Amino acid sequence: MKTRGCCASICQCFFEYSTPKILVIRSFKVGTLNRITQALVIAYVIGYVCVLNKGYQETDAVLSSVTTKVKGIALTNTSDLGLQIWDVADYVIPPQEESSFFVLTNLLITLNQTQSCRMRGTLLFYNDVLLKSDYLPSGVQTGKCVYSTVDKTCEVLAWCPLELDKEPPNPPMLADAENFTVLIKNSIRYPKFNFNKRNILPYVNKTYLEQCVFNRITDPDCPIFRLKDMVTEANEDFQTMAVHGGVMGVQIRWECDLDMPSSWCVPRYTFRRLDNKDPVNNVAPGYNFRFAKYYKNGNNEETRTLIKGFGIRFDVMVFGQAGKFNIVPTLLNVGAGLALLGLVSIVLLSHSVCVVIMAAVYIC
Repeated sequence: MKTRGCCASICQCFFEYSTPKILVIRSFKVGTLNRITQALVIAYVIGYVCVLNKGYQETDAVLSSVTTKVKGIALTNTSDLGLQIWDVADYVIPPQEESSFFVLTNLLITLNQTQSCRMRGTLLFYNDVLLKSDYLPSGVQTGKCVYSTVDKTCEVLAWCPLELDKEPPNPPMLADAENFTVLIKNSIRYPKFNFNKRNILPYVNKTYLEQCVFNRITDPDCPIFRLKDMVTEANEDFQTMAVHGGVMGVQIRWECDLDMPSSWCVPRYTFRRLDNKDPVNNVAPGYNFRFAKYYKNGNNEETRTLIKGFGIRFDVMVFGQAGKFNIVPTLLNVGAGLALLGLVSIVLLSHSVCVVIMAAVYIC
């Protein structure tokens, strides 16, 4: 009997349902505070969570690929090279990079270097410790040295004549590079929504693509950019930057609301300089590297032309997020809003109880 009575009590407790008691507080101040707080919570949930942050949507990050194609011709006339035409094969180094491209704008040239020469470099010692070397960075010691009471002179095998060590030309040799154009082809995908698009929009035809150049007012969707325009939008001067080189960032942002027509999903372009141009900390400014072109002379001897190239590297960076309606985040955000409304009632009730207790204590 006791066991049966215990089981019945447990079942009765398990299947019971009780409702909370309602306390009505007739106070103008408390009622006004309650309505204002509820209005703020509703405005937060609807305005910020649902409208501004689109809390009713499921989101996905962008996957992207970028290819570039530079066009333009430059003409130089120097004492070393004479009159020379520069095309894409000459100034885009290397021809293809991943999501970036480099354009040569300035250079220092050392002609007809060979390895057959041996130079007499001056090595300064103090207590048999090497203090200074004129040629060691450019070559290797052969072991043949001449000693004197003042210094020690040793033979160095290297490419010579030595590389020209001076400031690059100003104005830059390829000053016409500011008028070069680049076609940036960007394809994006949102795999969660099986959505694909590219920055060459559906209405763009071959005729338009051959004539357009990006302009924020007249041609904001054109994927062809003039190099000077990109640098200018980053608040930089192209000719100044071209002397020592630098690094530019091309940012493509895709923010797509897939509940709207797909034609509304278009790229937005911004440009900024990425390398450091601090006038105080200006050691090793710009962007440069060395490369060589090799030949055989009449004696079948290997010679080379050494080029220290300065230029601008453009890094293309793609960002983006797409959103589409989904019932799960919608219910989560609505539930969070209802929970906040319930929290308002609890906070106000606690406040009211405290006021009543304080009044009672004061009366007593």
